Amino acid sequence: MIRFYFHPTPNPAKVALMLEETGLAYQVVSLDTGKGEQHRPEFRAINPNGKVPAIVDTEGPGGKEARVFDSSAILLYLGDKTGRLIGSPSDRPELLSWLFFIATGIGPFSGQAVHFQHAAPEKLAYAINRYRREVERHYDVLDTHLKGRDFIVGKDFSIADISAWGWLERAPRVLPGDAAPLAAFPNLDRWYRAVDARPAVAKARAVGKDHAFKKEVDEETRRALFPSNYPKVAL
Repeated sequence: MIRFYFHPTPNPAKVALMLEETGLAYQVVSLDTGKGEQHRPEFRAINPNGKVPAIVDTEGPGGKEARVFDSSAILLYLGDKTGRLIGSPSDRPELLSWLFFIATGIGPFSGQAVHFQHAAPEKLAYAINRYRREVERHYDVLDTHLKGRDFIVGKDFSIADISAWGWLERAPRVLPGDAAPLAAFPNLDRWYRAVDARPAVAKARAVGKDHAFKKEVDEETRRALFPSNYPKVAL
């Protein structure tokens, strides 16, 4: 059984899709980051970094319980555990390259674009321009790569596609504006639509719908989500 620590944000969405695609049995543990539940000691024992997603595999290596945190690590772990969605051995160099391109590029730059456009107390033109332009640059790299390809790596759907889908699903929030955010990236748009039509995607989107996550952005939420903006306190 996989215990899956979840909040409805892009990185946990990747893991939800992976679990649905592989058919692994899992239990959702809703973690309300707006209330600061990610900072509780019992969760920090699972992820010292205090972020979702994280999993606990009750049947890990050697039959022992194992924790895994960070969405890319979880995707690799579950792929290796099931032998699915990780391509062939010859695909491994490309798989790792694109997986970490997403983890170090599309993910963090998208997150900062969202922050400075929607959450920052001041709308700083320089920061907004920098992160939007970097997102667009990363989109362009992936768009060029996807020309004539159905999937990011090899000939089959893989964890690289799952990882990219998690953030591309939020493109309207990452690049808000009058035009469709993927209109300038036709190969990426085609790829996204194909992935988004997979049956497991609808199931992944339903994860956590039975939990009422906090939506109000008040002082508690700002302190929980952006603790580095405040004097350090004992958690």
